[in-house]
Amino acid sequence: MKFKIAKGVALALAMGTAMPAFGQALFDGCPSGPIMAKFGEFGRTGQMPPDLGKWLGTPEAQIQDTWAPFDNVDYVGICWVSSWLVHTTEGTVLIDTLYGPFTKPLLENIAKTGTDLADIKYVLMTHGHFDHVGGAAALKPLLPNATFVMTQKGWDEAAKDAAASQGGRRAWDMIETDLVVATDDKITLGDNIFTALETPGHTWGTASYMFDVQDAGETYRAVTIGGLGLNAIEGPSQVEAFIESLDDLNERAQDSDAGIDVHLTTHGFSNGLNEDRQALAERAEGDPHVMVNRQGLLDQIATLRSGAVERLEIEKSKQ
Repeated sequence: MKFKIAKGVALALAMGTAMPAFGQALFDGCPSGPIMAKFGEFGRTGQMPPDLGKWLGTPEAQIQDTWAPFDNVDYVGICWVSSWLVHTTEGTVLIDTLYGPFTKPLLENIAKTGTDLADIKYVLMTHGHFDHVGGAAALKPLLPNATFVMTQKGWDEAAKDAAASQGGRRAWDMIETDLVVATDDKITLGDNIFTALETPGHTWGTASYMFDVQDAGETYRAVTIGGLGLNAIEGPSQVEAFIESLDDLNERAQDSDAGIDVHLTTHGFSNGLNEDRQALAERAEGDPHVMVNRQGLLDQIATLRSGAVERLEIEKSKQ
């Protein structure tokens, strides 16, 4: 996610600058609805709501303990940005790196899962914005056996944004290009296959990833959609690309042979992740898994598409 906001708030977002306590208390417990509403306000107005900005810039308000939504998946992210560990029989895959003040909490959460850093074989990165790849430079020397993965445009965007940040208080570094993937490229690790998809729109280099998740002996197809917002748009063509990406994801989700039943999101507030966590904590034996929800994924894609169609008309009117 990329913000076009006032310098002070941007600094808080990038660097984790401490903010007044009420910014922390505003979203106590990481409730998806209120957070989503504030991001919706941001999207409509183009202006960061001050209380949302203060909360985003309060590191202690973002910390979450790790939890396991599936037998082979651990959540190791923070409240507003996700990071996932997917375990296989031959090592582990990390999805997205967090950033800045959250490198330490990420490493602490990884340790809580019992995962050795040397066992992380791939880091799949969704796009070049700081909140998703800003931690790569700090993680690279700590993950001796990991290959870092992104689309070529994603690598280019990250390098450009990191270079543009130099000399300022919100500076961040990006690693050199490692592995480049394109649509339908597959990474096999142990008993799982990770399929990359180029899904431009949020940024031109956004990637999504499909893989298997397991629950009580059952295997389901999951996706991490790399970009969910239209907050860094250059014009109509980018919105059109976003719509095309959503249509492709919609088709893949409904595929009669495989399909997609689980969305492990990049931003938990977008589909009620914390509420799902609470529901799973209360799940009785034999109850269905709340996150195995193909219709919920299709509904989210439809909502994103509807908003994109409206945004496309706005962008066209600017021409």
